[in-house]
Amino acid sequence: MERVRVAVLISGRGSNLQTLIRAARPDFPAEIVHVVSDTPDAPGLAHGRDAGIPVRVVDRRDHANRAAFEAALESCLREVEAEWVCLAGFMRVLTADFIAAWPDKILNIHPSLLPAFKGLHTHERVLAAGVRFTGCTVHVVRPAVDDGPVIAQAVVPVLPDDTVDVLAARVLEAEHRLYPLALHLVATGKARVMGDRVEINRDLFATSPALFNPGGKGIEGGVGGG
Repeated sequence: MERVRVAVLISGRGSNLQTLIRAARPDFPAEIVHVVSDTPDAPGLAHGRDAGIPVRVVDRRDHANRAAFEAALESCLREVEAEWVCLAGFMRVLTADFIAAWPDKILNIHPSLLPAFKGLHTHERVLAAGVRFTGCTVHVVRPAVDDGPVIAQAVVPVLPDDTVDVLAARVLEAEHRLYPLALHLVATGKARVMGDRVEINRDLFATSPALFNPGGKGIEGGVGGG
């Protein structure tokens, strides 16, 4: 099986990176070939090192401006022959020029059911809004922040006694199951970007009405399920 080559960009603890590494077994359709952080002391770099994956730091502070930083980042990704880029807690907003160099090949995970609650402080705003459900979304990156075609989503309940930390932990657990599933879908061609939408292989819906059921299994039998 030919596996697609994936680079993962991080800025912090890298919990979603760790989940992707665990999922990327030899029978998984994607291989993580590089981990890049814009923060020298990002704890997530250790996950890459522990897994024997090459890691690199491209520090924004070492470059005169955003263009120079993105040029260095682009050079790094091309050097390792990455085909897809996964953002996993990467806290830099990428410019339209950088995104255009990777057309529909950059994925991101956001802790809400997009297009609701874009941006930062998501869980605080969810609780303040009094909604009954929230979740997470894996989407294709477009120039607008937290915008782009949705690949997969997971729904989690908002409970009456939730605090920000409790809700964040519940959503993060769903993220850890959703991101490998979404990567599996795009790597196998079962999810394809068609303009501003993602087309999902209809065969997947023969056994499951949703891409992800927090209380059950993911479509791919153990890739996203639990």
